[in-house]
Amino acid sequence: MISFILMVNKQGQTRLSSYYEWVDMVERTALESEIIRKCLSRSELQCSFLEYRGFKVIYRRYASLFFIVGTKADLDTRKSSLGAITGGKDGSKSAVNFENELGLLEFIHTLVETMDRWAGSICELDIMYQLEQVHFLVDEMVMNGYIVETNKSNVLRPIDLIDRESKKNE
Repeated sequence: MISFILMVNKQGQTRLSSYYEWVDMVERTALESEIIRKCLSRSELQCSFLEYRGFKVIYRRYASLFFIVGTKADLDTRKSSLGAITGGKDGSKSAVNFENELGLLEFIHTLVETMDRWAGSICELDIMYQLEQVHFLVDEMVMNGYIVETNKSNVLRPIDLIDRESKKNE
């Protein structure tokens, strides 16, 4: 399950954040700054996956933007699997994160391709000045921490309809 999605510039300023589980604002700010600092300090030769505070963090840099996805173990849907692996009856002994890092890296790429198709070549200014539409685009692809749609046409159709209707009213 995806816990959060961050879009950050090279200076470490968060341009978009979407959280799919509740995190206290003080903890959220600290978590964001630490994860961003870790991702920005890594070289291009290093792996795009890291573990931090129980999160698997997957990130990728496109031009001047970092796209960061954080996941945590999903205990609700994996109880039987966890029990079999850890030896516990209900899976409560330890949490194992089964998220596929390469799959999430591919999701980040699909997200960027979808944003490129929507805005031409996506840049930091597109995210800043059209934040509501970017949130809508992300929400079309991810619901409640689960990836629900990866087809670019299906993701962009509602956004195109909103744009057309707003132009009619002007």
